[in-house]
Amino acid sequence: MSAPIAHGLDAHLVVDRGAFRLDLRLQVAPGETVALLGPNGAGKTTALRALAGLEDLTDGHIALDGAVLDRPRGGGRWVPPEHRRIGVVFQDYLLFPHLSAVDNVAFGPRRRGLGRAEARALAADWLGRVGLGDFGKRRPGQLSGGQAQRVALARALAAEPALLLLDEPLAALDARTRLDTRVELHRHLAGLAGPAVLVTHDPVDALMLADRLVVVEEGRAVQEGDGESVTARPRTDYIARLVGLNLYRGTASGRTVRLASGAVLATSEALEGDSFAAFPPSAVALFRSEPDGSPRNTWRAVVAGVHRHGDHLRVRLDGPIRAAADVTPAAAAQLGLEPGQEVWAAVKAAEIRAYPA
Repeated sequence: MSAPIAHGLDAHLVVDRGAFRLDLRLQVAPGETVALLGPNGAGKTTALRALAGLEDLTDGHIALDGAVLDRPRGGGRWVPPEHRRIGVVFQDYLLFPHLSAVDNVAFGPRRRGLGRAEARALAADWLGRVGLGDFGKRRPGQLSGGQAQRVALARALAAEPALLLLDEPLAALDARTRLDTRVELHRHLAGLAGPAVLVTHDPVDALMLADRLVVVEEGRAVQEGDGESVTARPRTDYIARLVGLNLYRGTASGRTVRLASGAVLATSEALEGDSFAAFPPSAVALFRSEPDGSPRNTWRAVVAGVHRHGDHLRVRLDGPIRAAADVTPAAAAQLGLEPGQEVWAAVKAAEIRAYPA
């Protein structure tokens, strides 16, 4: 095992739960926010619980600012959750229902040894920082979802955590409250001295709040990088669906990529070997008959489904190249699109991005 890094979070999380195994390496620098993004059941929350000390490691290690918190092998060490200097904001906030907002926030400082008056003064200050200075006497049942989220954040930060963990912190909010709270949460994360780990399945939350994304599928990291690099070059179908791209894997030879189906896509980049090819649904044009003109990629397809997608209609296509296409309602009416109908699909080579697999 490599030595823990001197500052920030250094973890190798190995957790076995029946047939499922989480095997995830994670390093987060001070002041950096990393988002664990992935589908349900990928292992994101298991990773967060392991960091918090609520899930036992099978193997690996957790070190924070050079101090080992969990290492089941090689001598063994385990620091209980209450001694880890970790702040956690859970999806349902888990505020103490019998305590006022100010006493909820004061809970962490009191556990650190501060007197009641000093802890409550610190809690009142933190409530002011999150815009709830006038809500200190209210209990959780008297708060809105957005207000409860801010109290939970203030409670986590008032404890002066060396690491902040956020488990789907915006999932329970309505759309308007979520938008406002996301902006406010981003401001607090930007001012955080220590590392932060955010678990989410929402790509907007991940892109807006995190400096770096770690995409987790089936217990492993499948892609990692900043938001721009991950969304521009997805490496799994899950990521491609999140960012709205048609994604294919094949073998490149020059400016073509041969797919497993035998279909060939002409692309704008020249590559060799295992490659991905991706293009947005908006790049797909549909025709009643084989089109003339410049598109180098044309194929016969069958309409598998049509549904509304924002201001457009999303058309699912079956055939040698299964794809999604976006068309206007007027174009759909002109083509008479309906499931089972045969159409021609076309994509210009310039619209297809190819990159190494």
